[in-house]
Amino acid sequence: MTKRVAVLLSGRGSNFQSLLTASLEGSLGGEISLVVSNRPGAGGLTIAQHAGIETALIDHQRYTTREAFDQDLGGVVDSAQPDLIVLAGFMRILTPKFVARFAGRLMNIHPSLLPLYPGLHTHQRALDNGDSHAGATVHYVTGELDGGPPVLQARVPVNSGDNADTLAGRVLEIEHRIYPVAVNWHLTDRLTWQDGNLLKDGLPVPPSGELWEDAS
Repeated sequence: MTKRVAVLLSGRGSNFQSLLTASLEGSLGGEISLVVSNRPGAGGLTIAQHAGIETALIDHQRYTTREAFDQDLGGVVDSAQPDLIVLAGFMRILTPKFVARFAGRLMNIHPSLLPLYPGLHTHQRALDNGDSHAGATVHYVTGELDGGPPVLQARVPVNSGDNADTLAGRVLEIEHRIYPVAVNWHLTDRLTWQDGNLLKDGLPVPPSGELWEDAS
């Protein structure tokens, strides 16, 4: 049976597009069956509609509490019966109840070399700290912000003269490459859990995730 992916997004959907391309090429390990946005007019919804993928808009501004929003979001996601829920630029912090509801099936990509720089403004923080490298990390989502177990990490050199925008552009390019790979690992059951530890192909995943240069 074909594995199913639900994508949550808030913006233009560039990471979703990379996942969709991989799915159409047969390299994702499954198909994207649902795309949900919390923002009207999100570009990712348009991409999904043009691809014939079911979409849903759950406007967070119509809700008075995060819990009520997450309850409705969870119901819509559940209706698609996804094997994996992928956050692709979804600019909402999910409640612990939502995360627990889909534990082990929630994946995110963060534009830093976690555990460095959880949260926002990651590129400027890397520049301010004088780091030689920035990067991106695919990780499972837990109740800790950007603190779930890393799966795959890619490093991007910081060039002299970089600003936050130029660095962000190069990091985004590598995000588009590594996110489909990590999703494929999940959908093809290469990622497993044993006593609370994340394994890939039966071996422990390093604390910061497998390094992209060594990934296969």
